[in-house]
Amino acid sequence: MREDPPVLRFAPSPNGYLHLGHAFSALRNDRLARDLGGRLLLRMENIDLDRCKPHFEAAIIEDLKWLGLAWETPVRRQSEYFSDYAVQLENLSARGLAYPCFCSRGDISRAIGARRGWQRDPDGAPLYPGTCKHMGDAERRRRIASGQSAAVRLDMERALAEAGSLLGWREFGEHSVARDVTAEPALWGDAIIARRDVPTSYHLSVVVDDALQNVSDVVRGEDLFSATSLHRLLQVLLDLPAPNYHHHHLLRDRAGHKLSKSTKAKSIRTMRAEGMSAAQLRASIGF
Repeated sequence: MREDPPVLRFAPSPNGYLHLGHAFSALRNDRLARDLGGRLLLRMENIDLDRCKPHFEAAIIEDLKWLGLAWETPVRRQSEYFSDYAVQLENLSARGLAYPCFCSRGDISRAIGARRGWQRDPDGAPLYPGTCKHMGDAERRRRIASGQSAAVRLDMERALAEAGSLLGWREFGEHSVARDVTAEPALWGDAIIARRDVPTSYHLSVVVDDALQNVSDVVRGEDLFSATSLHRLLQVLLDLPAPNYHHHHLLRDRAGHKLSKSTKAKSIRTMRAEGMSAAQLRASIGF
């Protein structure tokens, strides 16, 4: 029996304005929190310091309040907690489960060359060919001492050997029908867990944050379903609890593409300026 109330979180990146897809996910989190008698948190996933801006964060908060959402404070901003992620990154590196990677995208493309059928990860990027995995310690130290920047990659083979192959999670979808899903983290290859410019990545920071904030239920779009395999692996390696997952369908445009900032989906702010009420917007997406 659960002693503490369930905890959910809506976690946008303040690198643009919210659109209907964000509203849909935020409202689903709010609805489930209410149905479960739980708590709702707001997290700003702003590790990309170049693209994430304070005025976007202020606009997100304004739009969510306009939609009628309320959440507990303070808001967690990932950029204020790089030390939390660095601790876990050092944990993995010290155990031989992660290694520095000096390769650029161009280096990877050249290493792969014209080889047909090269495997790609669920996001469509080519799997890392392992160029830096077998680099000697002396060469790594020389490059770092010379100031050459490096990302950090998870050694998938070693990670799976330590975690075991029987990984999975409890998936409730969007209709609260539970099923057990077998995780397939190997599909990601030696994934980046820290970028060149910050001591973390989305994958590392999200599992650390969920654990530190005691998140019990993760509600997010189905475009992150495959990423959950990698997240479950990191949770096991770092001895972090596994939340329940609820992946929902995505809102799409007339061409069938998911709504996104990159495709210039109409923002909630624009809809507000055009005279749409919060009630009308909520009703247009089933709330």
